[in-house]
Amino acid sequence: MDPRPAIIGRRLEKIRRIIAVSGGKGGVGKSSVAAALAVVLQDLDYRVGLLDLDFYGPSAHVILGAGRRRPREEKGLVPVRVKGIEFLSIVHFAGNRPSPLRGPALTDALIEMLAVTRWGPLDFLIVDMPPGLGDSMLDAMRLLKKARYLVVTTPSRVALETVRKLVALLTEQKAHLLGFVENMRKPGDPPAADRLKPFRLRLLGELPYDPRLEKSLGSADGLGRTDFAKALKEIVLRATDFP
Repeated sequence: MDPRPAIIGRRLEKIRRIIAVSGGKGGVGKSSVAAALAVVLQDLDYRVGLLDLDFYGPSAHVILGAGRRRPREEKGLVPVRVKGIEFLSIVHFAGNRPSPLRGPALTDALIEMLAVTRWGPLDFLIVDMPPGLGDSMLDAMRLLKKARYLVVTTPSRVALETVRKLVALLTEQKAHLLGFVENMRKPGDPPAADRLKPFRLRLLGELPYDPRLEKSLGSADGLGRTDFAKALKEIVLRATDFP
């Protein structure tokens, strides 16, 4: 029997809350939301970690500006620190090379990554979940037992259709759903609450399309000053059951 799933539980026992930022497809801004959420919570004086589980297109290291910092080996891997945030990504294992993993190899890599990482005491671990509904998403759901799910969508009808399937999966698995955030909203878009009503899931708030976001990439401080991050901070402060 593989002992690593039990080890994962011990690795995560010092973490008060795990927030799994999820989207039904790529391109909805899931990684930007996850990174900005980590920055916002750290600015609010919480102890925060950020884990990028997107094996095929990791980008949180680019958004935060993690540079070439590497985890320290000490009875496992100690995450790097970026603006006070504990951070780990698949890039710390594979570098900038592609990770062409499939099936059992993908599951094994995910289990190994979670089993060797030594998180300190944290108020929040923000997890940038794998996109879609494939094996890596299902494995992450199985291994992150106490995760609460924050679902990211956009006003796009295509995004909403894929999110519908994600919410159905999370509901079927009896996952704890925090609610939606609607990303990249522009003036004139139809009211989000009307279009999301069929999902029977709370709309936590809307994040504006912010042209400054692209320019902020690579700087956690710059990210925190964007209208995007400010809107996310308002969502956190308004949702009293979130922290």
